[in-house]
Amino acid sequence: MKAIISNYENKSARIKVKIPRNSILWKSEIEKISSSFFHKYQKQWSIPNTSANLAKLKAIFKDEYEIIDAKSGSRRERVNLSAEEENRLLEVEQKMILGGNSSSTIKAYKGELVWFFKFFENRNLEDLNKSDIETYVYKMKSKYKFSDSRQNTMINAIKFYYEKVLEKDRTYYNIKRPKKSQSLPGVLTMSECFSIVNSPRNLKHKAILQLMYSSGLRISEVTKLRIEDVKSADKQLFIKASKGKKDRMTVLSENVLILLREYYKANKPSYWLFEGAGGEQYSTSSIQKVFRKAVKETNVNPWVTPHTLRHSFATHLLQSGVNLRYIQSLLGHGSSKTTEVYTHILKVNNDVVRSPLDSFMDNIKLPRQ
Repeated sequence: MKAIISNYENKSARIKVKIPRNSILWKSEIEKISSSFFHKYQKQWSIPNTSANLAKLKAIFKDEYEIIDAKSGSRRERVNLSAEEENRLLEVEQKMILGGNSSSTIKAYKGELVWFFKFFENRNLEDLNKSDIETYVYKMKSKYKFSDSRQNTMINAIKFYYEKVLEKDRTYYNIKRPKKSQSLPGVLTMSECFSIVNSPRNLKHKAILQLMYSSGLRISEVTKLRIEDVKSADKQLFIKASKGKKDRMTVLSENVLILLREYYKANKPSYWLFEGAGGEQYSTSSIQKVFRKAVKETNVNPWVTPHTLRHSFATHLLQSGVNLRYIQSLLGHGSSKTTEVYTHILKVNNDVVRSPLDSFMDNIKLPRQ
């Protein structure tokens, strides 16, 4: 059997490699490549996506390999809108701004509606029925291999246009949605989290990563922190207008507070707790780069993201016996069901939970063989 190399042609950070199970020599050679990682559930290897690494793989496999295109689907080309269609987009943007929607949601909805308007450019949008819209969603998903979450964004954008802009009845956009997946968030061990957040030598970078993990913050929440949000006397951190425009308080680690004081003395930020070069908010892309570098230096699972620190924060609190309601409040979840997903991640402790078969066997006498 041949080795399969994929993801080299696209912009993925890592090349994926599948080899036969009995290829012990190939396995040992891949292990020698820096930052190689075996994904046990996908049963494949991955290595950093560089031309040098591709050359190494070709040398390892000689002629026994195949390179495939692993892109999820075709890329939608750019389209030109008419003046009428541009006006429709402007209406959508105005309604969303007045409704207090975030800039990222506005951008996502407008991006989907561009294609919706273009697809039906020769039809009166008010005459479309549920079947027309579901056919559109089906064609987009089939052609471009959209994920379930992307499909939901598409439907939500169409829903917004008909409900808020055209003021249609709710039944008009009761479109069939994909079944919600039951996937579990990835988490790291405490030691892995410590390795990552303690990796940066730069004081600001270390403070950012340690604060993200120790307080369970989203990456966008870190960039919006003001100096006044650090409530050092109460050992609390104030998160203003986070997801859903909700304020909340979360825990502030005593060790991180000491680090923040050291950072403040060295950097003297004026308003935002973490500032960019010109005194503006520190960017999410900069934090992502800091995180990726820390992950690379510590050889932790390369597929983790900054949000994994938040998932790990919640799971580790649950492991230490913190009440689920407290964790829900610290994370800012509107529903306890969102927080309950972390209960499924915890490993079963056999000292606490015993199989009913073992309990039964303890109470009976087995016949001698």
